[in-house]
Amino acid sequence: MRKAIFLFACVLFLLAGCSKENDAAEKVPELLEVSVNIPEVIQVNQEAVIQAAVTQGEEKVEDANEVKFEVKKAGQDTSEEMIGEHQGKGVYSITTTFQEAGIYSVTAHITARGMHNMPTKEFKIE
Repeated sequence: MRKAIFLFACVLFLLAGCSKENDAAEKVPELLEVSVNIPEVIQVNQEAVIQAAVTQGEEKVEDANEVKFEVKKAGQDTSEEMIGEHQGKGVYSITTTFQEAGIYSVTAHITARGMHNMPTKEFKIE
């Protein structure tokens, strides 16, 4: 009788381990999305605000660990990194002035919630 009860308990545990319920470990978090926003027209020696809007699914990310903007002029090897300031509602920004006309790129380096995203956007200074 004890063997039958033991065998029944073992089968019960095996069946419980094979259930089809979703486990928290199987859930994959949504990706970190970053949208870089740059003014359409930027003049030489004019202040410009460059923003990164950070979301994860429908949620605005307010707790980014690190936000840096890397600005580089086309054809140059060096770049300038600036720390982004949190503006609220998932938006981080820098304010900068460009001394020379030309084509530039900005890469927003965003680290939040164990993920890193670094979109790049080109723009023109007139």
